[in-house]
Amino acid sequence: METEAQRTAFVGAGRWLADRITAVWDLLTSRPVSLYAASVLRIGYGLLYLIFLLREFPHRDEIWGPGSAWTPALAHQLFEQTGWLSFLALSDSRAYFELCYVLALVTAALFMLGWRTRVLSVLFAVVVTSFHGRAIFMTDGGDNLVLLMSLYLVLTACGRRWSLDARRNRLKAVDAGTASQPAGSLTRQLLDTRTTLITVAHNCGMFVIAVQVCLLYGSAGLYKVQGALWGGGTALHYVLNLELFQPWPALSHFVDEHTIVVAVVGYMTVLLQVAFPFVLFGRLKYPVLAMLLGMHIGIAVLMGLPLFSGAMIVADAVFLPDRFYTSLPHLCRRAVQRTDSGRPAPGAAAGPGAVPAQGGPGGAPGSKHRVVLPAGRKDTMPAAEPASPRPPSTTTD
Repeated sequence: METEAQRTAFVGAGRWLADRITAVWDLLTSRPVSLYAASVLRIGYGLLYLIFLLREFPHRDEIWGPGSAWTPALAHQLFEQTGWLSFLALSDSRAYFELCYVLALVTAALFMLGWRTRVLSVLFAVVVTSFHGRAIFMTDGGDNLVLLMSLYLVLTACGRRWSLDARRNRLKAVDAGTASQPAGSLTRQLLDTRTTLITVAHNCGMFVIAVQVCLLYGSAGLYKVQGALWGGGTALHYVLNLELFQPWPALSHFVDEHTIVVAVVGYMTVLLQVAFPFVLFGRLKYPVLAMLLGMHIGIAVLMGLPLFSGAMIVADAVFLPDRFYTSLPHLCRRAVQRTDSGRPAPGAAAGPGAVPAQGGPGGAPGSKHRVVLPAGRKDTMPAAEPASPRPPSTTTD
């Protein structure tokens, strides 16, 4: 009896495991997930890096060029130790550096727009890696996450939505019609294999991005828990008084004066970061993401770290489902309709005290003057007598 029960339990466990493996395999190979989120990551990081390069355009030579304090010779020495590579260090020519900078701007812009995304995603990763490796000590650290995400996005199909590629593919589909290869042909099999490989790479890439963000939040929260300043609620007080991170000192001092609020925000920051990986499988993630959005906006404003905050805000978008992005146009239309419905329609009555349009001087009809009585006062004016008909003409032909 015991043996039969053990066999039954073993068979049930084997079937459950087989079902789980089949479900995971179907999830990886059946269809690409989170295509809209991948497009948001592409647009967000392409735009962020484009703004970053444009912002540092006046100082490009001092940061990455031949005139940088971190000279090309020092960069080569670091490359020998770390294994980094950078096309900016291939030549000390000023013209070569300017050409590379212009190509980097063009690459970031085209990647953001989603033009030839398969090729541009690789070029964008090379650009970000080269600029990061050329002056690894010269930036504020906000480009570290952009560097990781640029490498992960190479695996994803981030040009399937909201891109020039998507628009071109729609036009091609309309022109080509419904013609397709026979089911058993070699060409069809190769196309199906290619589609499956692309789907698996995309899904794995999105999974790695999600895991990376969870590790970032979780490790940051756990490191904060170990610190006495975060445990005592005074960490943000010291952060707000760092001169290096005070773009607006008056604003930082004003926030620092509210000690209770600062302590509560510090505790909430630790709680959100530690709990973030555990709330992703329920609806609780939406208020958590909203609070994290507010936290990153506060970091950008109070500490002057817009690149870091922007990179984190874009990374959080990977946890929003596609139905959220597809419902955005509908929500915007409903908001516009509600706004329009709240406005008075043109030509509507001004209120209960309004009197219909009266005749003009001499009883001329068509006058558009309106008389409005004071509130609470009844209309005591006599009713207007109907205009007498025009007497018949006395002239004869």
